[in-house]
Amino acid sequence: MKVAIVVGSIRKQSYNMKLAEYLKLRYADQITFEIVGIRDLPHYNQDVELDPPAVVKDFKERIAAADAVLWITPEYNYSIPGVLKNALDWLSRVDKVMNGKPSWIMGASMGQLGTVRAQEHLRDILFSVGITSPLLPNNEVYIGAVHEKMDETGKLIHEPTIGFIDIVVNNFINWMNSRK
Repeated sequence: MKVAIVVGSIRKQSYNMKLAEYLKLRYADQITFEIVGIRDLPHYNQDVELDPPAVVKDFKERIAAADAVLWITPEYNYSIPGVLKNALDWLSRVDKVMNGKPSWIMGASMGQLGTVRAQEHLRDILFSVGITSPLLPNNEVYIGAVHEKMDETGKLIHEPTIGFIDIVVNNFINWMNSRK
Protein backbone atom coordinates (compact mmCIF):
# COMPACT_ATOMS: atom_id res chain seq x y z
CA MET A 1 0.00 0.00 0.00
CA LYS A 2 1.36 3.40 -1.00
CA VAL A 3 0.55 6.38 1.23
CA ALA A 4 1.53 9.96 0.46
CA ILE A 5 2.41 12.01 3.53
CA VAL A 6 1.74 15.73 3.32
CA VAL A 7 3.31 17.65 6.19
CA GLY A 8 1.76 21.03 6.90
CA SER A 9 5.00 22.60 8.08
CA ILE A 10 7.97 23.80 6.08
CA ARG A 11 10.11 24.62 9.13
CA LYS A 12 13.55 22.98 8.98
CA GLN A 13 13.27 21.42 12.44
CA SER A 14 9.54 20.68 12.20
CA TYR A 15 8.34 18.14 14.74
CA ASN A 16 5.67 17.12 12.26
CA MET A 17 8.28 16.37 9.59
CA LYS A 18 10.26 14.41 12.17
CA LEU A 19 7.08 12.46 12.93
CA ALA A 20 6.64 11.74 9.19
CA GLU A 21 10.21 10.48 8.92
CA TYR A 22 9.75 8.34 12.02
CA LEU A 23 6.56 6.75 10.63
CA LYS A 24 8.26 6.10 7.31
CA LEU A 25 10.98 4.08 9.05
CA ARG A 26 8.91 2.36 11.74
CA TYR A 27 6.21 1.04 9.43
CA ALA A 28 8.28 0.45 6.26
CA ASP A 29 7.41 -3.25 6.31
CA GLN A 30 3.67 -2.47 6.27
CA ILE A 31 3.22 0.74 4.28
CA THR A 32 5.23 2.46 1.57
CA PHE A 33 5.23 6.09 2.70
CA GLU A 34 6.29 8.91 0.39
CA ILE A 35 6.63 12.40 1.81
CA VAL A 36 5.24 14.80 -0.78
CA GLY A 37 6.59 18.29 -0.17
CA ILE A 38 4.59 21.49 -0.34
CA ARG A 39 7.40 24.01 0.23
CA ASP A 40 7.75 25.00 -3.43
CA LEU A 41 4.08 25.20 -4.37
CA PRO A 42 3.13 28.68 -5.59
CA HIS A 43 0.06 30.37 -4.17
CA TYR A 44 -3.07 28.91 -5.69
CA ASN A 45 -4.17 31.07 -8.63
CA GLN A 46 -7.32 30.32 -10.60
CA ASP A 47 -5.84 32.17 -13.60
CA VAL A 48 -3.33 29.33 -14.12
CA GLU A 49 -5.22 26.33 -12.75
CA LEU A 50 -5.84 24.85 -16.21
CA ASP A 51 -2.13 24.98 -17.02
CA PRO A 52 -0.39 25.06 -13.63
CA PRO A 53 3.35 25.26 -13.06
CA ALA A 54 5.31 21.99 -13.26
CA VAL A 55 5.72 21.82 -9.48
CA VAL A 56 1.93 21.79 -9.08
CA LYS A 57 1.50 19.13 -11.77
CA ASP A 58 4.12 16.96 -10.06
CA PHE A 59 2.49 17.45 -6.65
CA LYS A 60 -0.93 16.46 -7.96
CA GLU A 61 0.47 13.45 -9.84
CA ARG A 62 2.22 12.16 -6.73
CA ILE A 63 -0.97 12.51 -4.69
CA ALA A 64 -3.02 10.84 -7.45
CA ALA A 65 -0.58 7.89 -7.54
CA ALA A 66 -1.01 7.17 -3.81
CA ASP A 67 -3.62 4.83 -2.38
CA ALA A 68 -4.25 7.24 0.49
CA VAL A 69 -2.91 10.45 2.05
CA LEU A 70 -1.68 10.96 5.59
CA TRP A 71 -1.93 14.61 6.57
CA ILE A 72 0.44 15.59 9.39
CA THR A 73 -0.18 19.10 10.57
CA PRO A 74 0.94 21.52 13.23
CA GLU A 75 -1.54 24.04 14.63
CA TYR A 76 -1.11 27.72 13.83
CA ASN A 77 -3.54 30.16 15.45
CA TYR A 78 -6.09 27.40 16.13
CA SER A 79 -6.06 26.18 12.52
CA ILE A 80 -3.94 24.61 9.80
CA PRO A 81 -0.94 26.47 8.36
CA GLY A 82 -1.47 28.56 5.24
CA VAL A 83 0.96 26.41 3.23
CA LEU A 84 -1.21 23.36 3.89
CA LYS A 85 -4.39 25.20 2.95
CA ASN A 86 -2.68 26.32 -0.26
CA ALA A 87 -1.77 22.70 -1.11
CA LEU A 88 -5.35 21.62 -0.46
CA ASP A 89 -6.64 24.42 -2.69
CA TRP A 90 -4.50 23.14 -5.58
CA LEU A 91 -5.78 19.60 -4.99
CA SER A 92 -9.41 20.71 -4.94
CA ARG A 93 -9.43 22.21 -8.44
CA VAL A 94 -9.69 20.96 -12.04
CA ASP A 95 -8.84 17.21 -11.87
CA LYS A 96 -9.68 17.02 -8.12
CA VAL A 97 -7.25 14.16 -7.43
CA MET A 98 -8.46 13.78 -3.83
CA ASN A 99 -12.08 12.92 -4.69
CA GLY A 100 -12.72 9.54 -3.05
CA LYS A 101 -9.08 9.10 -1.98
CA PRO A 102 -8.88 7.95 1.67
CA SER A 103 -7.19 10.19 4.22
CA TRP A 104 -6.04 10.05 7.81
CA ILE A 105 -4.67 12.76 10.06
CA MET A 106 -1.98 13.17 12.70
CA GLY A 107 -0.40 16.21 14.25
CA ALA A 108 2.12 17.24 16.85
CA SER A 109 2.74 20.41 18.80
CA MET A 110 4.51 21.58 21.91
CA GLY A 111 1.16 22.53 23.46
CA GLN A 112 -0.81 20.13 25.62
CA LEU A 113 -3.74 19.76 23.22
CA GLY A 114 -1.62 18.67 20.30
CA THR A 115 -3.34 19.82 17.13
CA VAL A 116 -7.00 19.32 18.05
CA ARG A 117 -8.34 22.54 16.53
CA ALA A 118 -6.21 22.33 13.39
CA GLN A 119 -7.41 18.80 12.79
CA GLU A 120 -11.05 19.90 13.18
CA HIS A 121 -10.52 22.46 10.43
CA LEU A 122 -8.63 19.99 8.27
CA ARG A 123 -11.48 17.48 8.54
CA ASP A 124 -13.93 20.14 7.33
CA ILE A 125 -11.71 20.88 4.33
CA LEU A 126 -11.28 17.19 3.51
CA PHE A 127 -15.09 16.83 3.41
CA SER A 128 -15.52 19.85 1.11
CA VAL A 129 -16.99 19.44 -2.37
CA GLY A 130 -13.67 19.82 -4.21
CA ILE A 131 -11.94 17.17 -2.12
CA THR A 132 -14.52 14.71 -0.69
CA SER A 133 -11.96 12.45 0.92
CA PRO A 134 -13.16 9.58 3.13
CA LEU A 135 -11.44 9.89 6.49
CA LEU A 136 -10.27 7.10 8.80
CA PRO A 137 -12.90 7.34 11.55
CA ASN A 138 -12.28 7.56 15.28
CA ASN A 139 -8.48 7.39 15.16
CA GLU A 140 -7.35 10.89 16.03
CA VAL A 141 -3.64 11.31 16.77
CA TYR A 142 -2.94 14.51 18.71
CA ILE A 143 0.61 14.49 20.03
CA GLY A 144 0.92 17.18 22.67
CA ALA A 145 4.20 18.16 24.35
CA VAL A 146 5.98 16.56 21.41
CA HIS A 147 9.30 18.14 22.39
CA GLU A 148 9.26 15.89 25.46
CA LYS A 149 8.34 12.77 23.44
CA MET A 150 11.13 12.86 20.83
CA ASP A 151 14.85 12.54 21.28
CA GLU A 152 17.35 14.97 19.75
CA THR A 153 17.40 12.98 16.49
CA GLY A 154 13.63 13.25 16.02
CA LYS A 155 12.87 9.68 17.05
CA LEU A 156 9.67 9.22 18.99
CA ILE A 157 10.63 7.74 22.39
CA HIS A 158 7.41 8.06 24.41
CA GLU A 159 6.18 4.46 24.66
CA PRO A 160 2.47 5.23 25.27
CA THR A 161 2.43 7.44 22.15
CA ILE A 162 4.29 4.82 20.10
CA GLY A 163 1.85 2.14 21.26
CA PHE A 164 -1.14 4.29 20.37
CA ILE A 165 0.25 5.07 16.90
CA ASP A 166 0.87 1.33 16.39
CA ILE A 167 -2.84 0.77 17.02
CA VAL A 168 -3.89 3.58 14.67
CA VAL A 169 -1.61 2.32 11.89
CA ASN A 170 -3.10 -1.15 12.29
CA ASN A 171 -6.61 0.33 12.24
CA PHE A 172 -5.75 2.25 9.08
CA ILE A 173 -4.47 -0.88 7.33
CA ASN A 174 -7.59 -2.81 8.32
CA TRP A 175 -9.82 0.07 7.17
CA MET A 176 -8.06 0.25 3.81
CA ASN A 177 -8.35 -3.52 3.36
CA SER A 178 -12.07 -3.38 4.18
CA ARG A 179 -12.57 -0.75 1.46
CA LYS A 180 -11.33 -3.10 -1.29
